[in-house]
Amino acid sequence: MTNANANANASASATVARVRVTPEAEALLAKLRLEHGPLLFHQSGGCCDGSAPMCYPAGDFKIGQRDVFLGEIAGAPFYIGGAQFELWKHTELTIDVVPGRGAGFSVESPHGVRFLTRSRVFTIEELDVLEANGPPWTGPREL
Repeated sequence: MTNANANANASASATVARVRVTPEAEALLAKLRLEHGPLLFHQSGGCCDGSAPMCYPAGDFKIGQRDVFLGEIAGAPFYIGGAQFELWKHTELTIDVVPGRGAGFSVESPHGVRFLTRSRVFTIEELDVLEANGPPWTGPREL
């Protein structure tokens, strides 16, 4: 690999995120953090509220050894169940907020809104970068 290719890959890896957040969801997270302290997300794989992203006070949800760490959004670690990750590993997730109450235990429910996962398929180039970076972290993680 030439230096130019190595530099291109290095800069591309900084721009490929498995999870992102909309400005509206980021603003809500700032408000929720004031109410609840540090937060944690877990992308549900079908329990309680379908496949909704669930937001909990940090420490109120036990991260399992098979849960996959996708990154952070607005300072909150974001995990997804291992089986769900295998189905969605080719997609970038964007966490948004929409009006309406979810049916789960997520902390935004009392505000009359719910988090929603939007997605898009990664490009071939993005998938190459993610593969070059190796598999994502699994299990609990101290940030």
